[in-house]
This record gives sequence, structure tokens and C-alpha cells, in this order.
Amino acid sequence: MLPLPAPSPHSNSQMQDFDQNEDELQGVIGGAGVSNGLEKSASPTPRHDKAANSHSASDTVGKTTPKSVKPDSDDEDYEDDRAPVRAVNGGSGGGFWRQTAATRPSSPVGGTSVNVMGDNASDASSMVPPPPRPKSKVEIATSRYGNLSYWRAIRVVFYKNGDPFFPGVEFRFKPGRDIGSLEALLDKLSLRMDLPRGARYIFSMDGDRKFRLEELEDGASYVVSSYKTFKPASYGKKNGIWYAAPGGQGWSKATSRKASITDIEPPTAGTSGIKPSSGRVIRIINNMDHTIQCRVLLNLRTTQPFEEVVEDLGQVLKITGAKKMYTVSGQEVRSFSQLRNEFADVDTFYIGTGVNAVVMSPRRARSRIAQTALVEDMSKQRRARSKSRPRALYAPESEIIRSNDYTLLEVLKEEPARITIRGLRRTFYPPIHHAPADNTPPDRKMQLEWVYGYRGTDSRKNMWVLPTGELLYYVAAIAIMYDRDEETQRHYSDHTEDIMCMDLHPSREMVASGQRAGRSRKTQAHIRIWSTETLQTLYVFGMGEFEGGVSAVAFSQLNGGSYVMAVDAGRESILSVWQWQWGHLLGKVATLQEELTGAAFHPLDDNLLITHGKGHLTFWNRRKDGFFERTDIIKPPSRTVITSLQFEQDGDVITADSDGFITVYSVDSDGAYFVRMEYEAHNKGVSSLIMLSEGTLLSGGEKDRRIAAWDSLQNYKRITDTKLPESAGGIRSIYPQRPGRNDGNIYVGTTKNNILEGSMQRRFNQIVFGHSRQLWGLAVHPDDEVFATAGHDKIIALWRKHKLIWTTHVGYECISLTFHPFGMALAAGSTEGHLLIINAETGTSVVTVRVCGSPLNSVGYNPSGDLIAIASQNGSIYLFRVSRDGFSYKKSNKIRGSQPLMQLDWSSDSNYLQTVTADYDLAFWDIKSLSPEKSPIAMKDVKWHTHNSCVGYLISGVWSNRFYPMTSIISTTNRSAAHDLLIAGDMDGYLRLFRYPCISPKAEYQEEKVYSGQIACVRFLFNDRNIVTVGGTDAGLILWELLEE
Repeated sequence: MLPLPAPSPHSNSQMQDFDQNEDELQGVIGGAGVSNGLEKSASPTPRHDKAANSHSASDTVGKTTPKSVKPDSDDEDYEDDRAPVRAVNGGSGGGFWRQTAATRPSSPVGGTSVNVMGDNASDASSMVPPPPRPKSKVEIATSRYGNLSYWRAIRVVFYKNGDPFFPGVEFRFKPGRDIGSLEALLDKLSLRMDLPRGARYIFSMDGDRKFRLEELEDGASYVVSSYKTFKPASYGKKNGIWYAAPGGQGWSKATSRKASITDIEPPTAGTSGIKPSSGRVIRIINNMDHTIQCRVLLNLRTTQPFEEVVEDLGQVLKITGAKKMYTVSGQEVRSFSQLRNEFADVDTFYIGTGVNAVVMSPRRARSRIAQTALVEDMSKQRRARSKSRPRALYAPESEIIRSNDYTLLEVLKEEPARITIRGLRRTFYPPIHHAPADNTPPDRKMQLEWVYGYRGTDSRKNMWVLPTGELLYYVAAIAIMYDRDEETQRHYSDHTEDIMCMDLHPSREMVASGQRAGRSRKTQAHIRIWSTETLQTLYVFGMGEFEGGVSAVAFSQLNGGSYVMAVDAGRESILSVWQWQWGHLLGKVATLQEELTGAAFHPLDDNLLITHGKGHLTFWNRRKDGFFERTDIIKPPSRTVITSLQFEQDGDVITADSDGFITVYSVDSDGAYFVRMEYEAHNKGVSSLIMLSEGTLLSGGEKDRRIAAWDSLQNYKRITDTKLPESAGGIRSIYPQRPGRNDGNIYVGTTKNNILEGSMQRRFNQIVFGHSRQLWGLAVHPDDEVFATAGHDKIIALWRKHKLIWTTHVGYECISLTFHPFGMALAAGSTEGHLLIINAETGTSVVTVRVCGSPLNSVGYNPSGDLIAIASQNGSIYLFRVSRDGFSYKKSNKIRGSQPLMQLDWSSDSNYLQTVTADYDLAFWDIKSLSPEKSPIAMKDVKWHTHNSCVGYLISGVWSNRFYPMTSIISTTNRSAAHDLLIAGDMDGYLRLFRYPCISPKAEYQEEKVYSGQIACVRFLFNDRNIVTVGGTDAGLILWELLEE
């Protein structure tokens, strides 16, 4: 008998690579062989254990074969519930394949089936191929095993949707045999992957949804999701390195074991000349003080003894006489060989003197089995084995310090982050494992997509219509041009602080806008002239000339808008006139008025200017020498506030005041102005006047919400009036929809930040909705492009992109808001300590729960949605049990605290909370023990489900960044769903986009500034394609789009 083939060099691989031996297997399955029995059999190379290496080939003849052929025990993802595979001799069922009673074909005539397994099957170390015999025609006709594709299992890797750092789950199965349908596969994936609603959808790496099991390809990678929206991400990323899948099928977590060992060289990250086993980066920790730790690049080919290397590592950690190195689980490391082989996948080690085993931190010790054995007992534990491809732990070439006589090439320290916030020093401890930091700016930029609302609460004369039919108005630092017909917006966003005033050029093709003054040199108050067609800035002037901002701006009329008048918002309210094309200051004068409400050029005289305000109506005549002659029509101590100003065609001046009167001033033959007529138009004040082209004067009342029409040609006889509903608010501004036409259609801006359209003959319809008071609450839907807002106006609103879905009026001012994880309920916290539950689909109120007497600054559901945590101004955490649908609540517990709490996050396992106090302290809470966690070191490795807390180690780079123009106080942060981006807003209105994690003060960012005050809240939408911001005190709500650079 010829000797058996030699054992395979990869005998301990997961499965026999059947496709490499397809020709031989065809012969075995078909019963083919050499008829004389003297030639070598065409059977596949038999498997051998490690124990089989000690036996000769002849010793294996006649011994029993194992009852089943399974992959190695470390292949946990293999579907091993199949029937045993038997090795048989003779018959058409020959081979190493499963046969059941239902599927096994009958043996051909004359064929016998002999079981070669003996009594000592457990001691067998190999499988003996059957002796060759002639092939029968009957066998060829009846054999169903000639098609290997029927039996060959496929290997696929599944990743979690939106999580680029998820290592992936590998499955090996035969479609139709091991797993019968896509639904069955999803059930198995639900057990293996932590998804919020289980595995429901499978996508390719390009986002194509898979509907049938047959669409899955061998060796490919797929993304599993609970929701129907695919989230693009760099799937298969592991510690900043992607592994290439075999066969050129893209990038995945790892290749097959055989390929990863022999075919592909580990990536070297730029380390030329360093062999794969010459060095590796590890993290070492002081066994007695876990706060002392660092990362080192260790030379594994040094001639220095291992004991001396451990002593050197101890010196780095400030340990005298270090002798022992342990893994996290307590196994002792005794040689470089163990670091290269047994502990190739372990990157964290403890260094100690050898007196005790690994000292666990209190929190880690609570979650692990108590490590009470001494070092001698640790050697009895099962050692860790490498189950996958070794990590590529090679430092970049620029980080290596060449040294021939020292083992530590460089110490890569990762110390706690220490940040000074409002004069107090705070320390945040790094987790042992976190994604690598990247200080380069993110590859996405923020672009304005939509601005909601209208600024009607504190500004006047703030709405116009352009020749294109677009409606022009402003919110925060953005000028908006809204096209009702196309449902689109254009934005002019070159201002660096809030716009305070604006005027339209007589040509209606240019705009002058003035802004308030900021804290930095780049945010000084100034005036910008820009084109409404191209949105290009034409001229900028007034830098350094205005003290607090520009409270009023106006173009001249007679000379075609060559002059611009501006009034400073400082203490002296300086009036200045500019020839804006050249930036020349023609003259200025101090008006010395405290509350100035507007200013304008006289339409028939470019040198006659009028200013008005509280107890103030003054005419200014500018002389050729630049000096101004002043004529006070109304002067203190009058308490009347002149709110609006218009002109008749012959130049007479019309004013409206806070007492509800409209007054007409004419000029006599001596040039003196006198009151021609005065009449009461509204109750408690007139807020807006507009003279239409046919001579009709429209007036709007702020308190009575009435719009009245007056005929100026018939001594201001009342024509008609109408009243707005209470929900719309009082009138702030009126403008005709089609200037120059007498169709009666108008736009109305209200004091509740809404814009309506209609006429005196028909009802008014809301076209722009905005919150009317401070806006603090913002929440995004877990799996839809929907977000909700809640503010001090006692209104909760739901938005889908540019559309308002519903609004509901509640009885309390709301300051916090969150969605239930299933998206069916909204929870809002009020300033009076009430928790309000709203049906997210209909907007109806479900239940109101009294929690405490203090404001509820932050609310949040745990990942599973069965608990809600409420952070209060009184410093306590309140916990409520929640029903599955999110509509039923039962008070569970309370954890007492002392400092006001502003933000909170749940841990991924729902065992802990982290909160931020009003003084920017990071506090932790143990949900199981219902107590504050006093050791921040013990909490540094906790994984957080969200990161809304504005302080912490992984976002420490947003504080004290070296690229900031001035000190920045961060008010809100949010981490993207893919954990690769971080958005931060601060007290000065800056919005900055970083990469996540952001742990270096050198981290670069993308920046936008559209607010003058604090950004109250910022959130990514669920798909990471948009960002929503709310402005707090100015109620500015803005949607941003993230675009690829």
C-alpha cells in the first residue's frame, strides 16, 4: 500500500478549502479510482489534528475516523447544527458529506457500504480515504453529489448600520439547507447583533437592499439594520485600518484565516524596513495606580533580556523594581514569544512588582469575576489564543526614534485631559480603548438648507418683496429670500452677527443690511451692500465706526440710492451719511436719543433726514459743509413712541405712534412743519404703516391685531378693516405681494414670528411659522428625517425637512425634549417641573406628570426605551418606568444631587448616566445602586449611547482649541450616528464641526456663525446628512446640510 499523503500545513484552519481540490473531490464523490489499486488515490488530502503529527502515515491505516468534521472551535459563527459527516467506503455515497435517510440515494447493485470507524473513534487523528474502485455507470447516473455548488457553504460578513467600528459578524451557511429564507437569517442576526429593533433589513455595502437569500454572494460583506434607511459609513474599520477582503471584493474586517496568514502582508503604516514581528505598540498601565498609563512602541527583536525590558517599562510608569507583566485578565507574560504569538491580539498590559495579581478598578472588578488568585494560580487559567489576523500596530515613520541600545523607541503618552472652564480646572480621564483621533478638518462642510420663522418680536420694517416675487426678510445673521411658488430659499450669510436693520435699494436689486457688534475684531458692527441676484457682497463700510451696532439704515430716494444713512446703536445714537460706492463719510451728528425706532430720507430731498423713536421725531437738514441743522417736532418729556413713518406723494409726512394715533404733517410757506390732521386708528398702538401705489394707507395694530385701510385722497376715510386670529399675533410689518399693482394682496409679519398672506377681503393664511419666544427644546426622530422643537411660547412643533407637520399648544413653557426610541412618543420637560408626553404622530397630548417643582433641564430615554431619566435644576435625577409604546409612565426612583443639571447621556448598557452641571462638572450616576458615582476613573471606559454632554475626554479638543480667535464656552454638543463627527455650539453663536473623537487642542474644524448669542441645542438628524440648531433667546431655528468637501 502506498503511504498516505502528508498532513496539510494548514490542518488547523477553519474548514477544508474544497474549491482548491475540486478535481480530486469529483473523483471521490463519484467513486472514481485507479482500477488496479496500485496508483495514488484521487481523494482529498485528509485532515490531521495537532496530535496526529506524532503518528506516522502507516499508523493511521485502519484507525477510526471522527464521527463529524467541524470547523475549529474558535469559529463561532459557523452554523454547526448539521448532521454528522460520515466517511464511508464504497457505494455512491462515498465522500466526506452528510447524508440523511430522506436524501441518501440507494447503493447501486453490487455496491456495499462498509463503515471503517472502529471502537476508538475518539482517538482517531485522521480520516482514511476509501480504497479506489472502478467507477460504475449506474453511479454516474444516480449520483447527485457531482455538483459541488449544492454542498459548498458561503461565507458572508455582516456589519451594523451606521457603526463603522463594529468588528463585523461572520456567518458560514448553505442557503436553502442551513438557513431556508432571508427571514430565518434575520432571526439569527438579531440574536448575534445588538440592534434597537432587531435585524430587519440587509443592504449591500453600496446601500442596495437585499430581498432574497439567493442574492447574498460568497465572500461579500453586508450591512444589517433595524430601519429601512441605509447609513453610508466606512464599514470594516478597525483601529483606523481597513482589511481587504480576498478576491478584490472591497474592504472588510478580515480575510479568511488562511489568507490572512500567508497571502497578505500586514499594513506597515509607513514603517519601511521594519519586519512584521519586529515591534508593536502596546498600552501599559501601572498595576497599583491605574491613572498612570501610556503607550509604547516595543522592539520585539531586541537582544535585551525580557526581564530588563519589563524593568524599563516600570520606569516609564514610575515603578521601582518592576518584575511582572500581566494581561487584563491576569495572565502573566514571560517572554517576547508570548507577545508575538499567544497575546498577539492583546494590546493592554499591566506592569507590577509581582507581589499581587492585576488590581482591578472598583467598577471593573464589580463587572468581572473576582480576581483573587495569586500569580502562581494565574498560569493555570486558559491562555488567550489569537483568533484572527494580528493587528497592524506599527507607528508612523515620523514617530519612531531610532535607538540601538534602548528598547522603548518612543513613549506615546495619553494623559488625562485638563481643561480650564471659567477659571476652574477640570480633569477628564481617557478610556483604554477608543477610536484613533484625527486632527484634520472633517471632509464635510455645513451649508444652509432652510431657515425657519421670522424676526418679528424685536425688529421693525423687516419685510420686502423682490422683483422676482421672492419674500425678503431676516433671521439671526441670515437674510432669507423665500420663493413661495417653488418652495425654495436663498440665503445671504456673510454677516458675522445678528442683522439689526435692513433696507431695499430703490432699484429693488440691492440691499443694505447692518449688524450688531460682536466681541472680536471680525465681528465689528458694519453695513454690507449686496446683490439680491448674485448674493455677492458689493461694498462693506463702517468698520470701527459703530459702537454697539446699526439700529437703522436707509437708502436715499431722489438720487437713485447713492446715499446710505445709518444710526449707531451706541449711547449717543450717532447719525451718519455715507456715499456707499466710495465708502466716503459725508457727515455725522449725535442724535442723543436712547430708543430710536427708525430713520428715513425724505423722498423729495436727499439732504433731509428724519429720525423717530421714544419721545422723538426730528428733521435733520444736512448742509454742504457736512453739518446738520436739527428741527424737533416731538421732543422729551413726551412719552409717545413714534413707531412708523410713511410719505404722501406730495411729500407730507405720516407717522404712527404707540397711543394708536396716525398724524399727518405738512410744511408751510416758511418751511415749518405743522400737524395737518390727526386721528385715532387703533387701540393701544400702531406698529406698521405702508402707503400703496393707489393712495391707500394700510395700518396695523400690535395690540388689537387689526389691519385697517384708509383713503388718503378722501381725508383718510376708513375703507375697511380685518382682524388676525390670536394665535397669529399682532401686526409687525405689512408689504404688498405685488408692488405697483392694486390687487389688494399683502404679506403680514407678526409679533409671534409668523408671516401670513391674504387681503382685506379674504382670510389670511400662514406661510411661515416660527416660535415666538425663547427656543431651547430640540429632539430628532430615531429613524426618520423628522425633528421636534419646544419653547417658552408653550408650543411644541414637529417638522419634516422644510415643512411644518403639526403644532400643539401646551400649558407650560418647555425647555427640554426627546423622542422615545421607537419614535411614537415625545417627552418634554417644563420650567415648572412637569413632564409632558405627546403623541408624535398626531401631536395630541397623552399625559402630564408632575415630577418636581424645579425646571427639568434635560430628559432622555435609555436605549431600550423602558426607562426615562429626568435631570432637574434642583440637582436630582428622576427615573420613570415606561411602557413599550411610550405612553404610560410610573415613577421608579430618585437619585439626589446638589448641583443644577443641564445635560445627560445614557450608557449603552443602561446602567449609568453622565450629566453636566451648570458649572460644567461631569457627574456620573449608577442606576442599579441609585447613587452618584464618585470615581471618574472608574467610569472612563463606559460606552455612552449618546454624547450630548458638552464636556468629557473624547470631546476635550473643542475646549481651549488653539485655532479659536478667543476663549470659547461650549454650550451644546452632539455626536453623529456613525461616531465619526462632532458638532459643537458655543455661547457666542459659533457652530463648529469636528471629527470624532476630538481630544487634541490642535483639532481643526469647519466653522459657521449665524447667531449672536448662545446656541441652545444642536443635533444630527438620524442619517447624519443634516444638522439642526436652535438659538435659545432669539428663537432661531436652522437646518444645515452636510456636503462632501
